[in-house]
Amino acid sequence: MTADPRPDRATRPRPDRATRPRPDRASRPQPDLRLVLPALATWAGAFAGTAAWRLPLPVGLAAAVSAGVLVGVLLGATGLTARTRRDRRRAPRTRLLTVLLGAGAVASGLAAGSLGVLAALQGPVDELAAARATVGGRATVVGDPVRPAPLVTGARRAPPLLVVPLRLEAVQARGRTVRVRSRVLGLLNGAGADRAATADLLPGQQVRVAGRLAPARDGPPAAAVLTLAGPPRRIGRPPALQTAAGDLRAGLRRAADGLPRDERGLLPGLVVGDTSRLPADLQSDFRTAGLTHLVAVSGANLAIVSGFVLLVGRWAGLRGRALPVLAAAAIAGFVVLARPEPSVLRAAAMGALALLALATGRRRRSLAALAATVVVLLLVDPWLSRSYGFALSVLATGALVTLATAWTGRWSGAGVPRPLAAAFAAPLAAQLVCAPVVVLLSDQVSLVAVPANLLAGPAVAPATVLGVLATLASAVHPGTAAGLAWVAGGFVWWIVHVARWSAGLPAAAVGWPGSLAGAALLGAVTLVAVAAVRSAGRRPVPAGACALALAVALVVPARTPGWPPHDWVMAACDVGQGDALVLAAGPGVGVVVDAGPDPAAVDRCLRRLGVRSVAVLLLTHLHADHVEGVPGVLRGRRVGELQVGLLDEPAAELARVGRWAAAAGVPVTRASLGDRVRVGPVSWTVLWPARVVHAGSEPNNASTVLLVRVHGLSLLLTGDVEPEAQRVLLARGGLGRVDVLKVAHHGSAYQDPDLVATLRPRLAVVSVGEDNDYGHPARTTLTALRRTGAVVGRTDRDGTVLVAGSGRSVRLVTGGG
Repeated sequence: MTADPRPDRATRPRPDRATRPRPDRASRPQPDLRLVLPALATWAGAFAGTAAWRLPLPVGLAAAVSAGVLVGVLLGATGLTARTRRDRRRAPRTRLLTVLLGAGAVASGLAAGSLGVLAALQGPVDELAAARATVGGRATVVGDPVRPAPLVTGARRAPPLLVVPLRLEAVQARGRTVRVRSRVLGLLNGAGADRAATADLLPGQQVRVAGRLAPARDGPPAAAVLTLAGPPRRIGRPPALQTAAGDLRAGLRRAADGLPRDERGLLPGLVVGDTSRLPADLQSDFRTAGLTHLVAVSGANLAIVSGFVLLVGRWAGLRGRALPVLAAAAIAGFVVLARPEPSVLRAAAMGALALLALATGRRRRSLAALAATVVVLLLVDPWLSRSYGFALSVLATGALVTLATAWTGRWSGAGVPRPLAAAFAAPLAAQLVCAPVVVLLSDQVSLVAVPANLLAGPAVAPATVLGVLATLASAVHPGTAAGLAWVAGGFVWWIVHVARWSAGLPAAAVGWPGSLAGAALLGAVTLVAVAAVRSAGRRPVPAGACALALAVALVVPARTPGWPPHDWVMAACDVGQGDALVLAAGPGVGVVVDAGPDPAAVDRCLRRLGVRSVAVLLLTHLHADHVEGVPGVLRGRRVGELQVGLLDEPAAELARVGRWAAAAGVPVTRASLGDRVRVGPVSWTVLWPARVVHAGSEPNNASTVLLVRVHGLSLLLTGDVEPEAQRVLLARGGLGRVDVLKVAHHGSAYQDPDLVATLRPRLAVVSVGEDNDYGHPARTTLTALRRTGAVVGRTDRDGTVLVAGSGRSVRLVTGGG
């Protein structure tokens, strides 16, 4: 018998962990960057090409070609097609080929973008829109009808709209019929029944339309805007596939009807991106908490659904390449169910490439797959190069497959459990990379996005899977669907409460300039912060101190020193183009007059003022820039009463206010002429309206006008009354000099000079949005106020403006914006 030359396993020496050789940086797997350059160059070319419509076509194309080639050369010169650093030091000939590849990719994107412009503007639709012609024709619905945010145009609020994406197939105008293929946006201002019937239209439905064409304000891809004279008239039935998808989406909504308000609105959004019933205040909280991506169908939804399908397939005994085929079928079905929106298509394309990599055994080329997806989608739809949603989707995916993967490996190697490391790395990487783009949309940076995503993450997958099962079950057994939705509601409840709690933290979000310079600054700050954290990670004590300081900053109220001053009596909140006034009625108690257009802005202002209870919320009139912020006032506060004025128009806005108040358990009453009310030190008298003035804007002229007295000061709050009502108000008598004037209608030029001369205010406050489209405040109005000796405060320049003092001593305090 010969001895086994191999040492016994028990006695085999094991290398010590401390002395185990570590792979050097050069030997580590490098990300495959060879398709990154074509993706960036194609994006640059598509962006330049789609800009051509803003200039005369020859000039636009020449400028786009020049810019595109320049970008291609610059990108190509970086050598990003090299897979490793060693490859980047190749011969000049290879570098020249890289430059040519970059320029070629730009040219491809440029061609796609330019052709997209030509396709959008070809045919007679562009000419008819320029002439604002009345047309009729046949069209195909190409997307779900949506209700946009209420619009405010100067003194008048546009009626509630329904936007219907259409593709005109034939247009009848000027006595002839022409076959076309142009995308237009249909706008319906009809009665409630007409809007309800139109809202049920499904993609693929053929319709007959009539209305007036006008140029699209933002240019292609829509060739024009069609203001519909009536609801589109259906021709036949929509495609069977879209009908089935519409029935399933409706079935999910019915299954969720038994859930509480927030969960009922969130579940369809979480599963298929249907946000039609998502409450406005919850949407605002999701935005503040950095959770908005949960209600926008993206790669996460597809990953959850395809992962569940693969799990079921494995349990059923499927193996090998049958699994990718099964997952591909699930992705295709989910795209139809969720609608082929840009983010869904991007996620589907990424999922298809990932499945291809799975089928061919190339699982480590995620970044290359993402770059290939970007190239394909931009060549198919060059308008995606201008989509914030597409940019955020690509950036988030790139962060997950690069930074998050690397951080997970590094932290798990340092002793952190791998599931915990992955759960923390994913939202952190996505938040850091996407923050510069997010700030362009929201003018704020969420400081709670990472912990909010970390807390909500475990509930997302079960809620989505159960929601999908409820959707499918709704076609077979509604009772089973309702039961599944009820179970899913428990997970959705957790997500809702994470969003509410996170958004309610004192420093949940901080303001940041929403410009390109602000985005660049935030990117630089992010890079410095990451470098500092990596450096601090080598020193446990400073790192722990930084983490503790961040935790304290999130949970301890942050106030500007001396803000608000102890003797403040009124605040004009910086809420953009709108009105939101707060009267100090005691410690933590306020009277709010109007709520502005944005729930998050008025909520933030009230928190900074320390207002925890609202005795009365009074809406001077029902225009969107005065009432859309109502959910922000109701959020987390006890509101004693909500008052509306004399005129119940717009009726749709009154109904929304009623629903918000009912959901919060707040009684709705009416402010009437001559009412005298006192809350603590604040008292007021309703001076107007005595009647509706049928001139100018009736809702504006029906604004409730208040004469407020507090601590020996008189304040006149004028809503949006215009000269016709101002003259009648002045003629009724009883008005004299006041200490503070809230200038009517955001300081517009529509002012009666005799009213300003009679009031001769010591202080004047203008609540107005920065860089608004209406020219507010008007120079003539500001000049008239200064001639009376008034000191003028403006929210567009000064931020939140406070009136402080009492009796003879009164002052404006700014700097709270």
